[in-house]
Amino acid sequence: MGNSKDEALYEEMCRVVGKVVLEMRDLGQEPKHIVIAGVVRTMLANKRVTRSALTQEAMETVIRALGYQS
Repeated sequence: MGNSKDEALYEEMCRVVGKVVLEMRDLGQEPKHIVIAGVVRTMLANKRVTRSALTQEAMETVIRALGYQS
C-alpha cells in the first residue's frame, strides 16, 4: 500500500483533471494535455479562490506532470 498522503494527492489530481476535461468537453474543446495544463495553471493563478493545501499541491503537480512550459 502507498502512503495515504500520496494517495490523497493522486485522488485530488484526478478530480482536478477530470473536472477540467469534462468542462472542456461541454464547451466542445478537445482536451489535449497542454491545454489541460494551461487551464489548470490559469485556475491556479486566480488568487481570489481559496483552495486547500492538498488541492494547491495537486494542481501544481498536474501542471508539472503534463509538461506545461511557460
